[in-house]
Amino acid sequence: MATTLTKNLLHITFSTKNRLGLIPSSFAPELYACIGGICRRRHSPLLTMGGTEDHVHMLVSLNKTVAMSDFMLDMKRDSSKWVKEKGAGLDGFGWQDGYFAFSIGVSGVRALRAYIDNQREHHKKIDFKDEMRALLRRYGIEWNEGHIWE
Repeated sequence: MATTLTKNLLHITFSTKNRLGLIPSSFAPELYACIGGICRRRHSPLLTMGGTEDHVHMLVSLNKTVAMSDFMLDMKRDSSKWVKEKGAGLDGFGWQDGYFAFSIGVSGVRALRAYIDNQREHHKKIDFKDEMRALLRRYGIEWNEGHIWE
């Protein structure tokens, strides 16, 4: 019997709605654990996650049967609902409508993990928009500045 084997590694990043600082460092581990559970439910393991108060970066191994758009819809919807149910003034929590996703090779995993782990320090020097512009340039993606920010 034939077997299909794949490894779809993705660097995914997105911000909170309007880039509001709604993810305090004290809350981030719990949020990341919730998102990890959503990823496992979609058979797409979350390999690492990090970010700042206004955005997150994920390294995900996307399952071969899962469309990225469906994965992102489920993950953002379910995690947003979970955050709102936590209370503590988070009932207005939401994610930006879009996201940025880049495929990476296995050889890039170690460097990406370090990059994700270092987000808080990294963002003392560069803001989210400039970071995304740099990533878009690095991955050779053309964009329209008027259409990528909410």
